Amino acid sequence: MSSLSPEALVTLDGIAGHQHLRTSRIASVLGNRLPSSALDYAVAHHLLEGAEHAARARDADLLDWCRNTRTRDLRHLSVGPHILLNPRPDDLLRSDISETAYYLVRPDTSPASPEAHAQVRAALVSAAEHGFGTLLTQQASVICLLNRRGLDETLHSWALTRLPGTVFTDYTAHHEILARDLIHEAAHNWLNDALAAHDVSLPGDVTFFSPWRGTDRPVFGFLHACWAFALTVLYARAARHSATGAVASFLDSHLRQQAVRFATAAKCLERALSYVSADNVRDHIGHAVGEAVGPA
Repeated sequence: MSSLSPEALVTLDGIAGHQHLRTSRIASVLGNRLPSSALDYAVAHHLLEGAEHAARARDADLLDWCRNTRTRDLRHLSVGPHILLNPRPDDLLRSDISETAYYLVRPDTSPASPEAHAQVRAALVSAAEHGFGTLLTQQASVICLLNRRGLDETLHSWALTRLPGTVFTDYTAHHEILARDLIHEAAHNWLNDALAAHDVSLPGDVTFFSPWRGTDRPVFGFLHACWAFALTVLYARAARHSATGAVASFLDSHLRQQAVRFATAAKCLERALSYVSADNVRDHIGHAVGEAVGPA
């Protein structure tokens, strides 16, 4: 299997068209005129969910805002081609769309703190330097920073299928760690789009042991873990060369952990991939894992 760069691993026909179609449909539902960039795609889902919340709460002002807001109206929240959200813990929402907390952009959303801006800018530069700039531009268009934590604390991050293009993550004082977690969650968003764009339907009753969860998981969750952790390995391996001190130790630990887990997962990867009906999607996942388990 020939080697592929991170940029090539996340280049897949069909995703841009899928995003454009989804954005157009949401714009039609809202009666809005949204363009069709990756950022518009992410923002459109925030506005759609916000409109549903507003309608249920009979909040006419919020509903009107969600129906009329365009991405350009959110420039005060931007960091380059991304929107950065930095809500307070009390601002997070819980509802039927997610078992975990999330946040939707609102008319009263304030710009993120200068510290958050600095961390995100540095993380984006690092990700781009090592080949993951396109992934984050296309699949982490909206970045929601949550809690600042130390390297010795558990870092939580997630993405939601109902809010594609958005990443929720804790962060530390070290931008390399933030870049790693942005890449991980953006990878989940990418795979969701890839499967949808190519009409891949995975069986819910077929499971494989996931060393990341320590339990059997449906093929969908198993492949998501393989893909997302493979990309974090590729980033961590590259970023480690210039890292020093605590960050270097942290990345070394991450790479050791993933090597052990991939040794287990690789045993059934081929069988799991056999359920992916789209050859190109299957090949991208297989290539990523092959790069991750190959020599550094």
